[in-house]
Parts: sequence; structure tokens; C-alpha cells
Amino acid sequence: SATPADAQERLASLRPVATDAIAQVQFELSERQIQAILSMPLQRLTGLERDKIEAEYKELITTIEDKRAILASRERQMQIIKDEIDDLAERFGDERRTEIVYSAEEFDIEDLIAEEDMVVTISRSGYIKRLPPRAYRVQNRGGRGVTGMKTKEEDFVEHLFVASTHSYIMFLTAKGKCYWLKVFRIPEGDRTAQGRSIANLLPLEQDDQICAIVPVREFSDDRYLFTATRNGIVKKTKLSAYQNIRRDGIIALKIQDDDDLIGAAITDGQQDITLLTRNGQAMRFSESDVRSMGRVSTGVKGIKLRQGDEVVDMVVVRESSTLLTICENGYGKRTSQTEYPCKRRAGQGVIDIKTSPRNGPVVACREIEGEEEVMVVTQNGIMIRISVQGISTIGRNTQGVRVINLDEGDRVIDMAPLPSSEDEDEGETGLENGKADEKESG
Repeated sequence: SATPADAQERLASLRPVATDAIAQVQFELSERQIQAILSMPLQRLTGLERDKIEAEYKELITTIEDKRAILASRERQMQIIKDEIDDLAERFGDERRTEIVYSAEEFDIEDLIAEEDMVVTISRSGYIKRLPPRAYRVQNRGGRGVTGMKTKEEDFVEHLFVASTHSYIMFLTAKGKCYWLKVFRIPEGDRTAQGRSIANLLPLEQDDQICAIVPVREFSDDRYLFTATRNGIVKKTKLSAYQNIRRDGIIALKIQDDDDLIGAAITDGQQDITLLTRNGQAMRFSESDVRSMGRVSTGVKGIKLRQGDEVVDMVVVRESSTLLTICENGYGKRTSQTEYPCKRRAGQGVIDIKTSPRNGPVVACREIEGEEEVMVVTQNGIMIRISVQGISTIGRNTQGVRVINLDEGDRVIDMAPLPSSEDEDEGETGLENGKADEKESG
């Protein structure tokens, strides 16, 4: 405004609006008080604000001086701490509600993993997975099975076994190295999944591959790792020699350049061992014939092989059991262990099964005791779970019966025994008549 009089007149014209505004924000002022405030000159209003700022400044200076005095006086510091602790004790002085346990055990992720059996498969190209046996329903012998793993055209399932989630797995390679891994650390997949590359779980060398797998509960000093090679060389080493395995593995045995590891098992040092060959021979001997050796030893001869023959499997004998043999074309049989005489190692053995164009060569043998089930896997990834009750116990010098009905071009790769389960679905009828098969068993 041009003059103070004009400003006062302009301010007076705004008074009704200002009064309404103050009333709207609900100050607890009377109409008379409101008029008195609005009648104040601007200089006086400015002075009130200045007084407030100066008062705050003086208070702040006093506070700063007090804080500096505290910093300069240890006695005052201790007194303040004492007063604050006394205050906390008065407010929160009730008894502790939590319990501090200094002797608590170290946490282990394994404690959270349920212990149960798992079917573990490894393909030729090194893909591994696990899944529970219930994923495969029981079928009668002669059935076609179900897809157990999606494999590439050039790949196929090479190893199949059953182990507890809390067990160790010892992996023995073609170069004679040994690694171990807990079963629960293997990724679980669905029935048709390819699995995970084992190179992501174990630091295998570039040109090495898994040749034998052994589930182990503990590395006891009174147990032994018994191994066999394709050329019939066997070796026995204390299991405790393998308990301190480095991440990059340790040497398990020395293997000749023209030989391969085909099997390994845990023994007590006094059991009988049976070596089974591709052409159907069986050599049973006592492992006491094989002295305990160090990890880097080569071993001794377990069987004398005929020209063109080779060892395909190894079984630790239980006298009350039967020996289940399966051939490449899906035929197999059970024979009592009492029919296999125990002889000195390095002999030629006796006939286990007649190999023929119908049967094909022997691919796997397993010891069966009781009413177990077996899982059979083929090159194309087909798996069939059958009860051994459907496979008759017959003599050694026979051809056996059809165990799995194969598609053209497919062949059996491996099998593994499973614990019997009574709560599975009823078996599916096989495509071949069982009685007709048994007529051909001689």
C-alpha cells in the first residue's frame, strides 16, 4: 500500500475473512480476543515471534552448557548411568521369561530332513536325481514299466540303487578315485525329470566317470570296502580309510589301463563273495581269501575268465537268500545261494544262467532275501517295479522267465532291490503269460 493508513484500511477490510478462518480451525479464543489480536500493529506481532525465538535460543545455550559439563565430569556421567539403570530396574525388574541354554547342540540341516528310502538314478552322461519308491507303482513281471527318466537320444540310465536320505553315498570312478555325498543333498525330481548334472555336486575330473556307487551309514573300522573290476581283480580295504574324503576326492584303488571298476560293497571281512560274468558264469569264494590292503593297492585275481568274457556284477552272499539274475533282453531268474559252491578264488566258477539269443548277456545280479521288490531300468529310461514273488526260484543251468517286456531296440541296464510294501496298488497284469515263460526256463 502507498501509506500506513491505506494498509490499516486494507487490513480492516480483511478482518471478517480472517475471523472466519480462525473460527474454522477452532482456536479456543473468544470473539473479543480475536478482535484484539487482529487489532495489533504488525510491529507488535513481529516482536512476539522474536521473543519466542530468543527464549528458545537461551534454552538451547543452557542445554549445550549442561551437556558439556556432563562430558567434562566423570562423576556426573556415572550418576546419570546409575539413575537410568535404577529407573530400568524399577520398570522392568520382573523375572526373566526366556531361558538361556549354553549347552545347546550345534544345528544341523540333516535334523530337518525326514529319513526315508530314495530311488537314486544316474545316467551315462552323468545326470543324477532321487525320488521316493512310491513314485513307481508295483507291476507283475512281464509288464512294460513306466518312464523313469527323460534321457537324450545318446544317453541312458546306467546306475540305479536305493538308499536312505541320511546315508552317505560313496562314488567310485573309472580312474579309481572316491567321493562321497549325503543322499538328501541330491536334488529330488519328478519321475520323468532328467535330473541334475553330477558335475554340479562332485568335482569330477574332465575325462572321469562314476563306475560304482555304495550307500554307507557310517565309516566303521570293523567294516571293509570290497571292490571288483571287469577283468576279475578284487580288493578289500578297511572302510575307515575312506572317512576323511577331501572335496576333490581321494584315491580308492589302483586300476590298470585296460580295466574298469564294476562293483563295490560293504562287508564284515568274513563273508562270501560271488562274481558274475557277462556269459553267465558265477564264481563264489570267501573274502577271507583276500587280505586287507591299502587304498592305493591294485588287488588280486578273483576269477579266471574265459576268452571274451568279463565280470559284470558282484554280490555279497547271505546263505538264506536267492540270487536274482537279469539279462539284457529282459529275462531273468532266481536261484538259491546254496546251489553255488564256495571255492578258492581265481577259479572259473559254475554256470549261473544260460545266455542265449533269447536272453542276451547278463547285465545285473542282486541278492534277494524275503518278499522284496526290484526296480528294473532300461536304456530308454523305462522303469518297472515288480515283486520277486512273481519270479520263480529255479536251478542254475536254466534260461529264466520274462521279467520286463521291452520295446524294440531297448535293453535292460540295471536293477535294484526295494523293501517290500504292502500298501501299494494291486499289480498290473504283464503282457506275457507267466506259465508259458516258465516252460521256456530250462
